[in-house]
Amino acid sequence: MNNNVRSYKAQKVLERMGKKLNRQMVGSLAACVHCGMCTDACHYVLANPGDVTYAPAYKADKIRKLFKRHFDWTGRVIPWWVSAKSVYTDDELEELKDTVFGKCTNCRRCSINCPMGVDYATFNRMARGLLVSVGVMPEGVAVVSKDQWEIGNQMGVLKEDYVDTLEWLSEEMEAEHSDPKATIPIDKMDADIVYSINPREVKYDPRTISDAALIFYAAGEDWTMPSEGWDMTNFGLFSGDDDLGGAVAKRLYDKVTELRGKTLVISECGHGYRSTRCEGPNWAKMNVDFVMESSVDTMLRYIKEGRIKVDKSKNTTPVTFHDSCNNARSCGLTEEPRELLNLVCSDFREMYPNRAENYCCTGGGGAMSMSEYTPQRLKSAKIKADQLKATGAEIVVTSCHNCVDGLADLIKHYKLGMQVTQLVNLVANALVIEKKVAVPVGEVPAEAEALAGRKILVIDDEPDIVTFISAILEDNGATVFKAYSGDEAIAIAQKEKPDMMTLDISMPGKSGIEVFEELRSLDDLKSIPVCIITGKPELRKLIYDRQVLPPEGYLDKPITEEGLLVNVRKILELVHEK
Repeated sequence: MNNNVRSYKAQKVLERMGKKLNRQMVGSLAACVHCGMCTDACHYVLANPGDVTYAPAYKADKIRKLFKRHFDWTGRVIPWWVSAKSVYTDDELEELKDTVFGKCTNCRRCSINCPMGVDYATFNRMARGLLVSVGVMPEGVAVVSKDQWEIGNQMGVLKEDYVDTLEWLSEEMEAEHSDPKATIPIDKMDADIVYSINPREVKYDPRTISDAALIFYAAGEDWTMPSEGWDMTNFGLFSGDDDLGGAVAKRLYDKVTELRGKTLVISECGHGYRSTRCEGPNWAKMNVDFVMESSVDTMLRYIKEGRIKVDKSKNTTPVTFHDSCNNARSCGLTEEPRELLNLVCSDFREMYPNRAENYCCTGGGGAMSMSEYTPQRLKSAKIKADQLKATGAEIVVTSCHNCVDGLADLIKHYKLGMQVTQLVNLVANALVIEKKVAVPVGEVPAEAEALAGRKILVIDDEPDIVTFISAILEDNGATVFKAYSGDEAIAIAQKEKPDMMTLDISMPGKSGIEVFEELRSLDDLKSIPVCIITGKPELRKLIYDRQVLPPEGYLDKPITEEGLLVNVRKILELVHEK
């Protein structure tokens, strides 16, 4: 292509870049002296020794060359001296996409280790936004952004599904505590607290909502959850799309204002906290007149004020803490989670380095949505895996749902055998609620220990689903084994001989249908009851068309705690006579 001919997309990227430059951006673009101090700070570099393309300064130069050529006088006068170059083709934009999305999680560890104060993550996010504006982005980024624009949350959760989930969680809590006040209020006016969550919670891990509700109940809090505008996550932070960032933040701010809430409490999510409390008002161009705080601060305050009582002896398993990049490096939330951990856990072990120097979980910057970069993401996760292993802890705690997924992914990949949880779960478990509901002699509780003594194998390739199902079954007394692939499931089933199995149909490699047929063909396994759980109801017919005995149970995703337990008890013939 003639160097004087530039593609439409390339021209638009350069035009938009001029509009996005500000003092902070220009300072970072101009100040780098290529000293190399940032190199050893990057987990991608440490996991890929010898590959210069992962070095922060090298990656930054991919963006800096455009700034030099078009916006800095040195690039116009002596471009050869300052390595100033332009961009002409769509292929060059694709190469830049692989750098800014695929080789950086915007964790900002390089930024805090730069003696010149260069904030690479800031202008890397700008570069992402430039590419997104012309439609150059990973497919996952496009899908998630579309859901947040059109449906109102980044996981496409419909309003009726969200409200239904809150209602059955509320009914469960009220029944458990025999108290009409033990509920989840929705759209309550003039509440002291409006609680906002990550859509991952309602879709994959509603237990975190129940635990938060229990804490609010125990504290006697005047609180509510909004029926709309409840998503405090913001994919605009990851995509670099300030328009999306502003629209998402405004939805939440407007809802709190509509409900006349006094404080917005943000559930444990690093990028949600940063984008809602720190960045959102600028993106939305709004003055926010209510208080915003992390639920970590809320829970810590409750304990200090004596509004809730906790017993750390209820959490004795060794734990370590992973600092979310957005919480620690970008917002300074480092001491509060540790203070809270030491109040609710009896064996907390620090990992090193920690706080603002901690390494990224490798799932930040929206990386979990970019499947094409998964191999290099997991390779770079070796640094975090070694960090976790060195603690000797059995549980890693984090105040970020993004980190939950990133950590679970690398723990599985490197076979660390650890569990991931959040502070809200540990605080709820440590709660001392003095008023207990007595169970009359001779009656069997319908919930806890209902599955005691039963061994259940959970089979699904999605870690979130496995975690959700396992938590429910374990809370009800079952011993749970977990398998993430067909071959692993067969091996565990032959070794442990579980009382029943839950099985996903759609899995990579050996499908759930193939696993089901193999289970039914093996003499030592064919009598074990199977409950099919799938997100593709259209595959139901394929299971029942097999020349083998049909499954004992069937559930469509998304599943609920109540639905799962009813089916499991029915399969195991544990339904109590009424």
